[in-house]
Amino acid sequence: MEESEGGRRLTKDDWKQNVSGKLIVLDGPDGCGKTTQARLLTRWLQGEDVPTSNFRDPGDTTIGERIRDILLSPEHMAMTARTEILLYLAARAQLWEERIVPALREKECVVLDRWVSSTCAYQGHAGGFGMSNAITLATDSLARVWADLTVVLDVDLETCASRMPSKRDRMEAKPAEYHQKVREGFLQLADEHDGFLAVDAAGGIEAVHARVTEAVKAFFSSGESTD
Repeated sequence: MEESEGGRRLTKDDWKQNVSGKLIVLDGPDGCGKTTQARLLTRWLQGEDVPTSNFRDPGDTTIGERIRDILLSPEHMAMTARTEILLYLAARAQLWEERIVPALREKECVVLDRWVSSTCAYQGHAGGFGMSNAITLATDSLARVWADLTVVLDVDLETCASRMPSKRDRMEAKPAEYHQKVREGFLQLADEHDGFLAVDAAGGIEAVHARVTEAVKAFFSSGESTD
């Protein structure tokens, strides 16, 4: 059904124009399924004739992958939250300039597996650095802090743990109390910031994918994302 916005009639495909050149982040606690859902969302958008690139944060640049190895290696269990946040921001700054900016200039939609929202929830809230401090540091370090839309995949910790590999990286290996605080941090961000949507990530992969695509279509159909 068509609706009217500002005197112009909206069509069911207007969201495709609105999502072009936009930044979408899928985020959430370890084990929420964000990597799988980011890939599925990318393929779905491409299937809808929306040019789309998918990157992971940290990573997808030579420098970013090196930093990722340091961050996730169990050899570095002594790493502090302050060190973590600075390394994540360094990898993010490189990813922005090297991969994201060129894609956005071509009016591609960019789907990211994590972004600043992770720093806020992990190092800021769970790590004790402070979410407001994390946002300030990100603002001083990055050309852009927030995505046009951040989808927070929310699921209980038991389900997250069951989805994680038996051999866990340094971040996945943190205690349950830490991961509980991470979840709380993400939900706080979704509650306090515009451009955030919390999506139920319980259930099968295809069911969650359907919820994500529905949320993306609704958001970019609403006019909230338009400049």
